[in-house]
Amino acid sequence: MGTPDFAEESLRALLEAGEDVAAVFTQPDKPRGRGMQESFSPVKTLAVERGIPVYQPAIFKDGAAPELLVVVAYGRILPQTFLDVAKYGSINVHGSLLPKYRGAAPIQWAVLNGDKTTGVSVQYMAAAMDAGDVIASRETEIGEFETSGELFDRLKTLGA
Repeated sequence: MGTPDFAEESLRALLEAGEDVAAVFTQPDKPRGRGMQESFSPVKTLAVERGIPVYQPAIFKDGAAPELLVVVAYGRILPQTFLDVAKYGSINVHGSLLPKYRGAAPIQWAVLNGDKTTGVSVQYMAAAMDAGDVIASRETEIGEFETSGELFDRLKTLGA
């Protein structure tokens, strides 16, 4: 489950590792760009290229249960009842060293606050935003003149 290119990198890593990705969930298509033409998210684009079924629900209801739910920058809070259906649980890749910078824009906050280091965390998902137990994390230095865009590109690879 994911939407932007930060999530696309993790999907690509799963596919390249030979993992069986049964389906992809991403935000509904939205108008983008100057012409406001409806376009696919980066995650949907990759899934379509690889022939993976794509689901874009506006709301979540009970349905078939996956073995593991992997969420990366999905862009919507998921109900606990949905997170609980996965046989082996639901995990999230987050662009900070949790618990620091829970919620939106963790990469931008690290740069704006002048942090020397940041990283990515993989955590079990819980009802509260970014509050689940951390399973693993990786730390990296932030360059003195590194922009949030440059750091974003590094962290999406580190997270994947």
